Amino acid sequence: MPGFEVLYQAAALCLMYPDDGFRARLPLLREAAPQLREFADHAALTPPGELAAHYVEVFESGQDLSLYLSAWREAAPAPSEEIYRAHGLKTTGEEPPDFLPAVLEFAARTGSAELLTEHRDGLDRLRSQLTAFGTPYATVLDAVCATLPPAHTGSQEAGRGD
Repeated sequence: MPGFEVLYQAAALCLMYPDDGFRARLPLLREAAPQLREFADHAALTPPGELAAHYVEVFESGQDLSLYLSAWREAAPAPSEEIYRAHGLKTTGEEPPDFLPAVLEFAARTGSAELLTEHRDGLDRLRSQLTAFGTPYATVLDAVCATLPPAHTGSQEAGRGD
């Protein structure tokens, strides 16, 4: 899906832990990716400690809202280091290659949304659960999913894998 590279890079940054540099990037994210303005505005108005605590509550405290594609039961295999190397990229080693922000950055750097498209069903389930949880992070997934072809409903098992 050419043309969405900036959105994918911005979405990757939005889905990373909101560290000290995150707030400084918000104006750029807001302007570069208008689809993410709602999230960027929310993040800018939320005190840093509260934003960090919310990230932990959503993604790291057992809420069953994983940013790791391998956590979602799908027919497509999780991205591997070999896929990154085949495109001349390396993972940092800080996160596995199936970490959604890493996959979004891969799509931004290669101009290919193939990995995102392969995992569309899992992304839709994550988006739905984030919406039900009531978190602004759902708007980031809304923007990403809006760039992808529709999911193949009924062709893959619903639910999460272990």
